[in-house]
Amino acid sequence: MAQTAMTVRLDNQVKAQFDALCEQFGMSANAAINVFVNAVVRTRAIPFTIRADEDSVAQRALEAFYTADRSDRPEMTLEEINEEIRAARRERKERELQLQKQSA
Repeated sequence: MAQTAMTVRLDNQVKAQFDALCEQFGMSANAAINVFVNAVVRTRAIPFTIRADEDSVAQRALEAFYTADRSDRPEMTLEEINEEIRAARRERKERELQLQKQSA
């Protein structure tokens, strides 16, 4: 799957705090942003709020994750989301090839 780089400008201190929180969550900043972007695309909404208390960041993140109301959203794994994206890209490529053949 082709990937695209994205540049985001952040205050140095905010970036350092974000990196530290992501480390406490057990993931890289890149992984956290990918999780967020995939969730937004899947739900077409900002799907969650993460709040961190300096003393119990990991515990609060887990509680927010497990208690979030997801009743109106399909349960999908990241791999299922990625497979849907791959399928949509294959379909788009096939349509483009058909249009090229028709116009040739």
